[in-house]
Amino acid sequence: MAFTIMEKWRFLIHPARDAFTNMAIDEALLVSGKPTIRLYKWKPSAISIGYFQGIEEEVNVDACMAMNMDVVRRITGGGAVFHDEMGEITYSLIAPEKKMPKNVLSSCNKICSSIADGLGHVGIDAAFSPLNDIVVNGKKISGSAQTRRYGNVLQHGTLLIDLNTELMFSLLNVSAKKIEDKGIDKASKRVTCLREEVGSVDEGKIVKALARGFEKGFGMTLVKGCMNREEIGRIDELREKYASREWNFKR
Repeated sequence: MAFTIMEKWRFLIHPARDAFTNMAIDEALLVSGKPTIRLYKWKPSAISIGYFQGIEEEVNVDACMAMNMDVVRRITGGGAVFHDEMGEITYSLIAPEKKMPKNVLSSCNKICSSIADGLGHVGIDAAFSPLNDIVVNGKKISGSAQTRRYGNVLQHGTLLIDLNTELMFSLLNVSAKKIEDKGIDKASKRVTCLREEVGSVDEGKIVKALARGFEKGFGMTLVKGCMNREEIGRIDELREKYASREWNFKR
């Protein structure tokens, strides 16, 4: 009988860190390119904006400062995101480009469908929704963004545990017209979270479910590990970049 040896990917479960350190770690892992799934949180709560966005156009910076929240520009594209320190699990996937579909939409499909499949293990019927979302009963529960640099792929995204739309929109600059056009005042009817879907949330079970989803989707085995010396050695310099006004206000 022939046995298939499953490829092993690194599994990092990190404690909550500030926004600048989180983005520095994701880029340090991107430079490395070692196949990795990383789960993490944010403390304090933060707003991240897409690489091509302008911080002053997207974020109520004064409100964030008054509430001691970080604001950071990501290396990935996409829109502004509120990261509630108590209301979200964030994932990042890092892999060489040769291990991923060449087409960005196809790679988003593979990653998001893996997460959706994993959520099935905790009783949540989720599905990929192009371009880069995961939905439950038609409501968004996860969004993501991707970049390809150094010959590698980084996709990171959110999985909402709780949802505080009133706080979220107090921190983002959303025009009255955009609210009217997109019905953002009814966001609670378009967005959902784990607590709304399953009631009490056991984050340990969610982590295991996500791991099972990634393992099945990518045909690999996740092995808990840690960052290597080279990756750790890049963090301080990258954190300095992500915390700088030059980086965050450059557009």
